[in-house]
Order: sequence, then C-alpha cells, then structure tokens
Amino acid sequence: MFLKFIKPIFDMTITLVLWAYYFLSFFLFAPFYLYSFCFSRDHERIFQKLNCIFYRNFFALVRTIIPNLKICTADEVLAIQSSVIIANHLSFLDPILLISMFERQKTIVKKSYFGLPVFGFVLKQSGYIAPTSNLFADDMMCQIENLQKHLALGGNLFVFPEGTRSRDGSIGQFEKGAFRIAKLCRVPIKIVQIRNTNRLYPPDSFLFNTCVPNRIEVKLAGTIEPDYENKSVSISALMVKARFLLEKMNK
Repeated sequence: MFLKFIKPIFDMTITLVLWAYYFLSFFLFAPFYLYSFCFSRDHERIFQKLNCIFYRNFFALVRTIIPNLKICTADEVLAIQSSVIIANHLSFLDPILLISMFERQKTIVKKSYFGLPVFGFVLKQSGYIAPTSNLFADDMMCQIENLQKHLALGGNLFVFPEGTRSRDGSIGQFEKGAFRIAKLCRVPIKIVQIRNTNRLYPPDSFLFNTCVPNRIEVKLAGTIEPDYENKSVSISALMVKARFLLEKMNK
C-alpha cells in the first residue's frame, strides 16, 4: 500500500529531474556546439562526439538516481564500426541510448524534426539523415555520399526499420530504406536487440517507471555480411534474415 502511494510521487520527481537535466545540460553544451560550428573544420564529427558525451552523461544520471536499474551493453555491440545497425524499437530512449554508445554515429530522423529551433540545427550539423520518398533523389544521394565517407572512417548508421515503437514487444514490419543504404554503401549489417527500455520509459508515457527492478540490455543478435558483388543479393532476403535474427533473440 505504501509503495502504491509513493511510487507516482517518486516517478514524477525522477521524471522532472531527468527532463530538467536534459534541457539545462543542452544549454550548457550549446557553447561547445557553437564553437565547433564556427571553428572546427570537421564540425560533423565534433557534433556527433558532443551528442555522445551528452547522452552518456544523461544515462549516467539515470543509473544513479533510479534504484535497481542496470544498463548492460555487450562488448560486441560497443566494438561495432563501419556498419549499418538494425535495431528493434521499444521506447523513446532507444535512439539516444545508441547515440551514447558510439562517438561516430548517424541515424535517420523524421524530416519534421529538422525544422525545430536549435534541435534541428544540431541534427543537421551532426550529419543525421532526413529521409525522402525517393532514395535516389539528388538531395538523398548527397546524403548517401557523405554517409559512405562516414562509414569508411569507422562511423555507424543505426536505424529502426519498424519506423515506430512496438507497443507489445513484438517485431513490426520492416521498411526497406536501411537495407538499401547498406547495399549502396556495401557495408555489413549488424542486428542489435534492445530489451526493457519500454519498462523504464513506456511508449506514450510522460513518466519514467521507477521503483521496479529493471535490466536494460543491448546485445548483438547477429551479423549479415552480404556478397554485394553477387547480383542475386536481394533487399527482401536481407530483411527476412534480419527479422529472423531479431525474432530469435526475442524468444
């Protein structure tokens, strides 16, 4: 009975502390972003590194103030380089958790987010990708060329091919974009499984779910290294294999 009474208060307090940190820290980081934009020759790389540090600090605070929470990332995941990472999607926390793991990272972000003040500027300068309906449109091909350089230098592109968060933990239908990009850039596809972020921050909820034991895990479900020289390699086959690996880990 006591826990039932105190939990909503604790959830609200923790949530307000975390969001206050999120927004206040963003302003503290603003001078570093601005300096990088004005004086760095490779501000895209610096912006990505700043994003990584920002979210690492955020999750360090999450682990510190939420009791009985563990966040465990497999060494195989942290070692990923020069790959397209395909991950399942359970919570708003998923993309920022992956950003916190890699100093050089790109992802695909909803086009509308690029229009937001300040936040959209950071997304653009970080080299994150705004999707278009036509992968071969001029603006998209320019982004792909930049992405090829990014991947060649050890960076990663992570994508949630379901396109939205799963409400029941099951794997939804995949979109083709990430697999087409992997084929164009001729890089390995790493399949990564995320567990229990939805228990900490459920979809469609403002409040963090605290006071309950939770173990967030990020594991490597498998690697797909297609022979891109073989013309029989199909996007559909890559999607089927990636889905199989994720569903196998979900069992």
